[in-house]
Amino acid sequence: MRVTFPHMGNLWIIAKTLLEDLGLEVIVPPLPNRRSLDVGVRHAPEFACFPLKLNIGDFVGALDQGAEAIVMAGGIGPCRFGHYAQVEAQVLHDLGYDVEMVILEPPRGHLDGLLAKIRRLSGGKPLTRVWRAIRFGWEKLVALDEFDRALTRARPVERLTGSAARAHRAAAARLADADGVWATRRVGREGVREILCAAGLEESGRPGEPSWGKPFPRLRVGLVGELFMVAEPFANQEIERRLGEMGVEVLRPLYLSDWVRTHLIPRVFQPGRRRRASEVKRAARPYLGHFVGGEGLDSVGETILFDRQGCDGVIHVAPFTCMPEIVAASLLPEAGRDLGLPVLSLFLDEHTAEAGLTTRLEAFVDLLGRRRAVGGAREKW
Repeated sequence: MRVTFPHMGNLWIIAKTLLEDLGLEVIVPPLPNRRSLDVGVRHAPEFACFPLKLNIGDFVGALDQGAEAIVMAGGIGPCRFGHYAQVEAQVLHDLGYDVEMVILEPPRGHLDGLLAKIRRLSGGKPLTRVWRAIRFGWEKLVALDEFDRALTRARPVERLTGSAARAHRAAAARLADADGVWATRRVGREGVREILCAAGLEESGRPGEPSWGKPFPRLRVGLVGELFMVAEPFANQEIERRLGEMGVEVLRPLYLSDWVRTHLIPRVFQPGRRRRASEVKRAARPYLGHFVGGEGLDSVGETILFDRQGCDGVIHVAPFTCMPEIVAASLLPEAGRDLGLPVLSLFLDEHTAEAGLTTRLEAFVDLLGRRRAVGGAREKW
């Protein structure tokens, strides 16, 4: 069976590794681009979430290359993500594609259902074989997240624009080809070092100062919001790259490994994750005291925590019409005023213009720079 999946950042590397290790033929969809977006916009419901439109574009590209089944995560709660797979399957069937949708639903406290679907995908391979494939994919996922963290440190201080990103792409390509857990760990360590070296950070041994001795007066901005929009560069118009090239270090509370932990691994097996979730809820409680779906509660709570970490500001990104993030966006201005923390909410879709987004980011960074210049004064914003 030839299978495919949606793009979300570098998730394709892990999905390809896991599915191929289970003996499946994998067709990686073309990277999200304007053409695939146009396909999704043309065939998706008009007011569907932006990520759903991008998913449909991904799937059409892969199905045209011969894919027969789609592996897709499911969701729960008051968020349309839980209906993505069903809506996407109907759209694809209406377009004439005979495709099977394999939905990996959140396990809700036990792994039996999830493992059963993975075993079915693998043709009934024993659980030990399935577990080995999952462990291999997990190692690559952890390494990729470390690459991304290193890149956010390196970008603001690199002497040659794009050098850290090139090192990141090279490391990710080697990781995609790594065969085995130990090779993955070795490539992971080497990749982080190469990304930091590209900006001169590795040799100095002093976080915050590149090796050539220049001061590192970086601004630090937290990036919160709906996970797909945070993790997929095409969807957010490469907001991390743009901010990094402006000299801003971007801090993200959620990476792809966090998404897997949240959606596919029961919290009973993750005491550290449970503690973090409790911390986020406590931080959000003065403004939002209950789950609203998606990452809405997290967006509020993580904003408060970023203020406690001394961030200069927070940028909140979400797809247009996203209900959980609309709730968060309605509360973040009040939280920002109480804390004296600038917060910029960006709702993005296929109509978002690059020039307009760049202007808003430049104005926000200029505001943060002026506040930093006067000693962090809580000026009106």
